[in-house]
Amino acid sequence: MIDASLVFVIIRPFMNRNPHVAVVGATGAVGIEMIKTLEKRDFPVGKLTLLASARSAGKKLKFRGTDITVKELTKDSFNGIDIALFSAGGSISKEFAPIAAKTGCVVVDNSSAFRMDDAVPLVVPEINAADVKWHKGIIANPNCTTAITLIALYPLHRAFGVKRIFASSYQAVSGTGAKAIEELKRQVGEIVAGKPVTKEVYPHQIAFNVLPQVDSFLPTGYTKEEMKMENEGRKIMHHPAFRASVTCVRVPVYRSHSIAVSAEFEKPVSVEAARAVLKKAPGLDLVDEPENNKYPMPLFTSEKYNCEVGRIRKDCALDNGLCFWVSGDQLLKGAALNAVQIAEELLK
Repeated sequence: MIDASLVFVIIRPFMNRNPHVAVVGATGAVGIEMIKTLEKRDFPVGKLTLLASARSAGKKLKFRGTDITVKELTKDSFNGIDIALFSAGGSISKEFAPIAAKTGCVVVDNSSAFRMDDAVPLVVPEINAADVKWHKGIIANPNCTTAITLIALYPLHRAFGVKRIFASSYQAVSGTGAKAIEELKRQVGEIVAGKPVTKEVYPHQIAFNVLPQVDSFLPTGYTKEEMKMENEGRKIMHHPAFRASVTCVRVPVYRSHSIAVSAEFEKPVSVEAARAVLKKAPGLDLVDEPENNKYPMPLFTSEKYNCEVGRIRKDCALDNGLCFWVSGDQLLKGAALNAVQIAEELLK
């Protein structure tokens, strides 16, 4: 929970419309995407500071054609910084985000450290951008699978009132980090060469396999990742009665998560009505031509800002039910892009 002493940190207007921005965890997969996204979206960065662990300090990363030297993250790193985008893990966020907030810096945190804290907004700008206004120094980025799912689910909820969903995720290895990408590459090479498969990141071989476990198990038999959909979905959609039964699966895909969703709504819903709603939804492209073999796939959503939705059909097992398939780049909409979009809301 956020320390009560942070209550005084109220959203401050940025008199300087070219804020000093820091990226914490700059050398990680999401940190690098944050830097790229700031540049691609022409975010009005007055100055960029890159922060990481001591072992990464001294590395150089490019921003707008200029090499920027990565500095070691310390408790004194945030003086003069307006916005800090954090993607360095929950333990780092818990230690340093409150320190940053106390200096007047606004933290956008990509970890799970503050998501369910009642004093911290949990924001997907296409859904609840207005929640940015009541922050007290820290704003949380949602879980990547949750964000991608809700981009498609929330417009349907607004139109038809979602009661519950049953979902299965198909999550890329890059969600675990750079070492997981290398593990998949290495294992594919080992198998092709007829060599023994080596494992470091995952408890089982991931190449040519799927693992029905993402995150650690809870006493209920669900994993922490699986419960994020319900818990975070309720907060983001302002829908405390929302229910979600989810199975999260790691698949041998480098990038982009996909989710198969069966949703039950309060109101009757038709495929035609759902398509009309989804076609107009922000941050989402409708790709739904099964007769032409066109539907969302990780191969085509990777490195794209928008998520894609398709395979829309009536659910034959639920009342007022609808099935759909959504795919999106979890390093972007599930992390870096969403964080930069929140920063953009701070400047409005």
